[in-house]
Amino acid sequence: MPFPNLKNKHAEDAMFSPKEFIAYAKKQGKYKFRVPERVILCYEKSLLKHILENHSVTKINSSYGDTYLINETRGKILIIGNFGIGAPIATIVLEEFIELGAKKFISIGTAGTLQKGVKIGDFMVCEKAIRDDGVSYHYLKSSKYAHASKELTKNIINSMEKLKQKYIVGTSWTIDAPYRETVAEARQYQKEGITTVEMEASALFAVAKYRNVELGAIFTISDSLAELEWKAKFHLKKTKKGLETLYKVAVDALLNY
Repeated sequence: MPFPNLKNKHAEDAMFSPKEFIAYAKKQGKYKFRVPERVILCYEKSLLKHILENHSVTKINSSYGDTYLINETRGKILIIGNFGIGAPIATIVLEEFIELGAKKFISIGTAGTLQKGVKIGDFMVCEKAIRDDGVSYHYLKSSKYAHASKELTKNIINSMEKLKQKYIVGTSWTIDAPYRETVAEARQYQKEGITTVEMEASALFAVAKYRNVELGAIFTISDSLAELEWKAKFHLKKTKKGLETLYKVAVDALLNY
């Protein structure tokens, strides 16, 4: 059976669009603000809490999660958090903010390492992702990978170096069924040299390409499958500090794009 079930479904027109939903949401009192072109997607509650406690922001009214203009950027960058995790919700948020006028996005979050040489707290700039998600195939033809924006990825790398951060440029395995990651898959992708596993990148890259906007993704390593068993280190200080550093990188990369 092909996926999606309807052959060539990705080439068909949608029944309704983000434009129609945004019009509906505005009637309900949502999105009564001007959206800047630059947006950060944030999945970790601890990071958003840190930002609210240590940076000047202005909350605005949106449909999903918590949305803030970053005042230190003179309102040029918006950050969205507390909307959940995984490809389906992340791409819904992406679609709606594209419709509202945003054109450049950086997704910052955690990922698991598949490689023994990649340690907790390390940084990974994701240049492409294996499409093991359920969203991307509704946007683009079947292929193994979805790719980040080359130009925005270059800017992320420039910001990493400017802020004197060590990083890896690599490929991630995106799967939105975390409790069905298998040892066989991890072993195979490890052999292929895939660096990380996470839940959003390939779908975000696919939607961004379909909508002709730019999107990059950066991770800090929070857990490991490198020994073919799961070792969680989300709670470690270096994981939390890594996310705070990625926030600074994302702001710098977007401001200097």
